[in-house]
Amino acid sequence: MKHPLRLLQAFTLFSAGLYGLFVFMGNLMDYDSNYQFVKHVLSMDTTFEGNALMWRAITEPWMWTAGYIGIILAEGVFTALGLIGGIKLFLRRNADAATFNKAKSWGYGAYGMGFVIWFIGFIVIGSEWFAMWQSSTWNGKDTAMPLAILWAGFAVLLAMSDPVTENNESN
Repeated sequence: MKHPLRLLQAFTLFSAGLYGLFVFMGNLMDYDSNYQFVKHVLSMDTTFEGNALMWRAITEPWMWTAGYIGIILAEGVFTALGLIGGIKLFLRRNADAATFNKAKSWGYGAYGMGFVIWFIGFIVIGSEWFAMWQSSTWNGKDTAMPLAILWAGFAVLLAMSDPVTENNESN
């Protein structure tokens, strides 16, 4: 098989985009379930009773809606970057290294966006700022962390280059 690493890079990127598509569509098709998640996390109404961080709570419904729409839009961008990037990498799998590597920018964008959504959004902001970790009901930390790690690992895989191809093209 010619360029197995390139095929793996295209496959993982497309798979990430496919995951994003299912998340994105789920948020649109079952809007209220995940809206409730955002509402409860931002309002901090299921955190430890009497915690000193309650001043951070957001209790305005329009802000819950704006936050949720922002998450959905970010997931849509993640999805598009992953799916388009995976297809571009696959179509360029036999191209020279410079052409193939240029197409990797879609993947870096996707994985960067995924890291922003699941690490910055859910771990840093949701879990720590809004104390989501304190909730036994509305806690997405255990789902978000493995995804953030996965996108980081996929980004490292994407950054790898095929030494045989690179060496042959530089001679």
